Amino acid sequence: MKLINIGFGNMVSSSRLIAIVSPDSAPIKRIIQDMRDHGQLIDATYGRRTRAVIIMDSGHVILSAIQPETIAGRMSGKAEAEPDAAEVNEDE
Repeated sequence: MKLINIGFGNMVSSSRLIAIVSPDSAPIKRIIQDMRDHGQLIDATYGRRTRAVIIMDSGHVILSAIQPETIAGRMSGKAEAEPDAAEVNEDE
């Protein structure tokens, strides 16, 4: 089981991950609201702006403050090219 850092010390299992998407489109915003209403939303942004939405095979949706490309790079094992949100804007 490989764990992927999604920011601020939070980890998800790569084998349970279905998709990593941007939160900008209307259908994704609808999914986020539906999961919030059903109690299946996990907010791992620590109050920061949501930059990635992670959809898990359990039906849960996880919000992350890390870019989708960064999470995908961590999943594939590439060296991290950009710092995570904690290193960029500590005072937001």
